[in-house]
Amino acid sequence: MYKISVICHDYVLYIHSAGRYEQWEMNGKIFIRKKKDEPAPHSGPLLFYNDMVIDHFTNPRNVGELENPDGKIVVGDPSCGDQMMVSVRIADNRIADIKFKSYGCPGAIATSSMMTELAKGKTIDEALTLTDDDVVIALGGIPEKKKHCSLMGVTGLQEALEDYLKRLTIQSEQKHEKSISRS
Repeated sequence: MYKISVICHDYVLYIHSAGRYEQWEMNGKIFIRKKKDEPAPHSGPLLFYNDMVIDHFTNPRNVGELENPDGKIVVGDPSCGDQMMVSVRIADNRIADIKFKSYGCPGAIATSSMMTELAKGKTIDEALTLTDDDVVIALGGIPEKKKHCSLMGVTGLQEALEDYLKRLTIQSEQKHEKSISRS
């Protein structure tokens, strides 16, 4: 059972298996309520995440930073303060490896983790068509007020791939210039 208490901006996610809260699951959603005679610890609205989102938040995949990546970018959402770095390694026009580091809420971390899972092994063209809706659907949904979090991961992926393509173009131009100067 999960034992997490995360406060994110004006929202709070409580997942406890014991103590002051009772927990139950219905239709893939976890519900929590305080036991009788317990004071409410937070006055803001509660966000309920499904098991898949909780799993990707508590056990994010592909966390870290690639050494000598082919493409790398840092993106952020000024409206909520979340920030993420995405690095990619490309081999045979496919994403051979992808890593992310995120400073953000549970939704941002879970959607970034899922984004890396969806992108790994795809061609560059396939990965560039990945949308935030694809990520949300793969996670089985996220709270409506947190859907903007999924956009940051996809934006990071797209910009890291654009960085790779830009580097590739520069390398190609440099090789062309060297071959002309040798002639």
